[in-house]
Amino acid sequence: MTIHRRQLAALGVAALGAPALIRSASAQELTLRLHHFLPAVSNVHRHFLAPWAQKVQAESQGRLRIQIFPSMQLGGAPPQLFDQARDGVVDIIWTLPGNTPGRFPKIEVFELPFVADPRARPNALACQEFFQTHLRDEFADVHTIVAWAHDGGVIHANKPVQRLEDLRGLKLRFPTRQAGEALRALGAAPIGLPIPQVPEALSQRVIDGAVVPWEVVPAIRLAELVNNHTEILGSPTFYSATFVLAMNKAKYAAMPEDLRRVLDANSGMVAAAMAAKPWDEQGPVVRAQVARRRQNTILQLSPAEKERWMLATRPVIDAWIAGSRERGFDGAALLADARGLIAKHGAA
Repeated sequence: MTIHRRQLAALGVAALGAPALIRSASAQELTLRLHHFLPAVSNVHRHFLAPWAQKVQAESQGRLRIQIFPSMQLGGAPPQLFDQARDGVVDIIWTLPGNTPGRFPKIEVFELPFVADPRARPNALACQEFFQTHLRDEFADVHTIVAWAHDGGVIHANKPVQRLEDLRGLKLRFPTRQAGEALRALGAAPIGLPIPQVPEALSQRVIDGAVVPWEVVPAIRLAELVNNHTEILGSPTFYSATFVLAMNKAKYAAMPEDLRRVLDANSGMVAAAMAAKPWDEQGPVVRAQVARRRQNTILQLSPAEKERWMLATRPVIDAWIAGSRERGFDGAALLADARGLIAKHGAA
């Protein structure tokens, strides 16, 4: 009888302890490391990545934390970021597919010349919607939180660029393979560089300028290094670059279900809308700051000159479509879909 009572007591203790164990398991905390290539003072860090991480933490009641490591603090170079997420070196990365030219050919449709909207929001939402239909296979090695594209890029150079002839021989840093091909078609000498290398390359006169959106200008001190800034107004604009916020697949699968739901609620179109803000909101602020500098001049292509540029870069689009057939997909159909989505979100 004594043994029986002890067994019952032990069972009672176990039964009482079980809910506590369940509560402990369900209240598991998780910290994910997010790695990217720009400094912490950059607009995309301060106005997208950090607020996004804070939102995830708040909605998980502090149980899901995202620790951000800017400026490649965890090692490697910007072109290695995607593989760092794929291989589990880090948990989450923010990167440009364009850092590894030709590896992600379908998403390049948003980077073709004179396809993108001059605003980030239509490009970002269109790119994420396009991802859901067309790009899952292209990024199957990771769990993609969001894919998006920025606003229209600007040509920043050490000489004024107002006509096609002004680009001849100008050594310009390009962000994506298609932007590089477009610059080559316009007569420039495109040079591919990760964005953190731009200041040193300008200082050493390796390049004459760079093609980037306004938003990133302060992070790389571009307005201090070149004095001329050429905008291509109206839709479509000269170029955009695409980005992905991606996570290691095994790490995502191993997350507690309730924390995974929080992350999912802050992925996709919700995250794309947040991602557009640094370009649409901070870009004009940066532009105004540059305009106030006496030594800097902001230029704009005339409508007639823009038509010349569009005609000159049309072969870049034709070549991409032809190359898509060799890679097993219909580039013309993807281009039509991308343009339709940009128009849809641009009119919203």
